[in-house]
Amino acid sequence: MCDNRRKTEFPMRPSRLLFLGAAVSFLAAPLAWPQAPFAPKAAPSVPLVLAGGTVVDVTDWGHSAKDLPDAVVIIRDGRITNVGSRMAVFIPKNARVIDCTGKFLIPGLIDGFAGMNSQGQADADLYMGVTTVVAVSDARRGAVDFAASPSPHLYPMDTVGSTDNWSLLAKRPEWALKLREGARRAELTPEDTLSQLTETARLGTRAVWLGHNLTAANVQWIMARARQMGLATYGEFVATPYDVGVEAGVDVLVHMGRYELGVLPDELQRPLVDDSEGTAAATAYDYAERLPPTDPHLRGYAHFLATHHAALMPTFSVYYAQLPNHRNLWKEPAALLLDPARVFDPANRTNGEMDYPLSPWTRHLPASAQRWMEESLVKKADQSALRLWHINETLFSAYPHYLAASGAPVQGSLPGISMHTELELLVRLGHSQREALAAATNNYSLQFGWNELGLIAPGRRADILVLDADPTESIWNVRRISGLILNGNVIDRKSLLSWKH
Repeated sequence: MCDNRRKTEFPMRPSRLLFLGAAVSFLAAPLAWPQAPFAPKAAPSVPLVLAGGTVVDVTDWGHSAKDLPDAVVIIRDGRITNVGSRMAVFIPKNARVIDCTGKFLIPGLIDGFAGMNSQGQADADLYMGVTTVVAVSDARRGAVDFAASPSPHLYPMDTVGSTDNWSLLAKRPEWALKLREGARRAELTPEDTLSQLTETARLGTRAVWLGHNLTAANVQWIMARARQMGLATYGEFVATPYDVGVEAGVDVLVHMGRYELGVLPDELQRPLVDDSEGTAAATAYDYAERLPPTDPHLRGYAHFLATHHAALMPTFSVYYAQLPNHRNLWKEPAALLLDPARVFDPANRTNGEMDYPLSPWTRHLPASAQRWMEESLVKKADQSALRLWHINETLFSAYPHYLAASGAPVQGSLPGISMHTELELLVRLGHSQREALAAATNNYSLQFGWNELGLIAPGRRADILVLDADPTESIWNVRRISGLILNGNVIDRKSLLSWKH
């Protein structure tokens, strides 16, 4: 751990946050990280100083490597006010100083697409160093728990332009009928879509999701207005051809297993306008998944993506349990915070593998036949995931930009924990350790213009991880968190593990 200069005891409070000890000079004797909880209120005006650590460079999509050793980081009122070498930055006499000699400082991790439906999930995110979540409410991830405290910063995402029972506006009387889903989702009128964009932005929505049933003209129209309003656009297209969405300037394409539809020929794309969830969609997915990684159409699509604005957000973690060399994520300490009932389609807690229940009629078959069918389902799912992985290796070879996100808590992925599997998989795909780290931090500033986060620099929000080892040598070192600062406040990570769902 980093060392404080003097330890001060604080009375216990209901929240599990804590302030640093009393003001001390930089030359005083080292202290341990404080362990008492502190109240969730604004950071004190007395500056907090992190001294002696190495600030890891995550600028330029992870292509720059200008790390700052023996750095001084000054934090006041939740913001970073100064960063520089010990020789260049003056430490205020009244500062609260933490000695980070031998440590490595990185920005808090950003999960760009995830649910967070409980206090336990909020705690798991924080424990694993996730300080910002682009928060999704849907039928699989449940409703976002905006009342959780402590919590990562939540950047709400909302659907736009379509009926949706999970829209942030769906429970408002004036929107209940307009947004209620029928047998399948339907597009809204332009007037209602514009009102929806305006009202959801007033709620604090930071990103809009452009879903399966939206047709090309509406996608282009929505993105133009969302851009004017400063909202990030997430494309998960089916009815809209991917080349149309990308050329219209979509910010990010979401999910391995979805954006591969960009290779569809016209004869498979056209039926998706009227059948974005049915037989035509199943045919389209099967075609895209089975395209050989060496196919020239796929390589052309990869080049197309790399030469346009859109970034890729693979959420590999929802396939983690189906890819080779995975481990049982339920064995992680943070998994103790999670209620399996609040995870959609979780992996088996005993072995970490995905379960594929057989249909009820198979109960009448011999046990050997049932085992064969179960093994066949596992093999089919694993082969499907591996085919998609090889396609993504081809997409990566053209080197488009990437943003990291877990997709949790669905299909075996777990809040907080799966952000680290996502980093591991990005490295396995071919990113350097630093590039993978940038995908979970400053790339969000570059791609979305969210310049309040993602970097240890003056003016940025003081969300910082203090690591015991260099994350540019091994992405596994991002897990070696000895200090966690959220909005300028130090969080006692051990106390997070005491919460029971």
